[in-house]
Amino acid sequence: MTQDAVVLGRRALNRALLARQLLLERSPMGAAEAVEHLVGMQAQAPDPPYVGLWTRLAGFRIEDLSRLVSDREAVRLVLMRGTLHLVTARDCLRLRAVLRDALASRLNGTFGKRLAGLDLAEVAAAGRELVEKEPLTLGGLGTGLAERFPGRDPFALANAVRNLEPLVQVPPRGLWGESGQAVHTTAEAWLGRPLDTDGSPDGTVLRYLAAFGPASVKDMQVWSGMTRLGAVVRRLAPRLVTFRDENGVQLYDLPDAPRPGPGTPAPVRYLPDFDNILLSHADRSRILTEERRARVFTRNGLIRPTFLVDGFVHGVWRLERGRDTAALVLEPFAPLTREERAELVEEGLRLLAFAAAGCSAPEVRFDEGE
Repeated sequence: MTQDAVVLGRRALNRALLARQLLLERSPMGAAEAVEHLVGMQAQAPDPPYVGLWTRLAGFRIEDLSRLVSDREAVRLVLMRGTLHLVTARDCLRLRAVLRDALASRLNGTFGKRLAGLDLAEVAAAGRELVEKEPLTLGGLGTGLAERFPGRDPFALANAVRNLEPLVQVPPRGLWGESGQAVHTTAEAWLGRPLDTDGSPDGTVLRYLAAFGPASVKDMQVWSGMTRLGAVVRRLAPRLVTFRDENGVQLYDLPDAPRPGPGTPAPVRYLPDFDNILLSHADRSRILTEERRARVFTRNGLIRPTFLVDGFVHGVWRLERGRDTAALVLEPFAPLTREERAELVEEGLRLLAFAAAGCSAPEVRFDEGE
């Protein structure tokens, strides 16, 4: 089924993305269902997934996710793009199988020279033995491996294991407000189940479209870190519809996925650091302009928390805590109307009630420079 003549403009793509990302209205989904719908949540730090679920789900509570992590129903491990994600236990086992080759390729591109001449299967097996004997930090894993492979870079050795073996971070890492170093064991040891054997990307591509579409093949590859997905899309073509964006790029989608009109109202929303909505397309203009991207993506690899106005990134925010105070400080990228400011304050106070519960003096203020 094709619709090649239909062009989806920037606002139409924005509203489709917001609908799939549960950002047009809060969803009644539970935490585990939402994490699976989103195909995981990027999680370089423990707290952002909690804020990401709060902004998407009706009545979400911190314990809704912390319980999943404590009960081994959700885990944090390296997946898409070689970055740390929070996923359900079920997705850990099936996605890691799909991404196996992509992660091995990324390892070679990043650490190939430092690992040259090593039998990587032997390194992976040695690392698995170490972390299944006792959960280890990456530093501890590297030190242990360096004893078995003298003269080799411990950091490269540890990363070889992290890319080749499904290392999950064990609690208390991943729990709201908890600090301390991340320690790792294998997914199989932690979950008591083996990885799936089906490495076909077809189902994952369809799930990506459900959460991020309509999208191009290049978008799919940027999100996943996989390559050569054109052949996968051609195989799936009978199950898809096609569109074009304003630049003539072909986009693919699920026939029954939501595509609200470009005039659909979009409430203000607060997104956490590293939110996947900003990382999952080659062309991010449906949510973030190139000019504003430079103010969100920092030079040291951080992705700042943002807020959306009319569906698009309009600024960044930060939380400033005192002993009994908490301030949500907003840095808009452009002027705001009185109505937009009022909506941001109202939603910001709700965010403070969630993220700084018990604070006696919550405040939302604007830092607009000179």
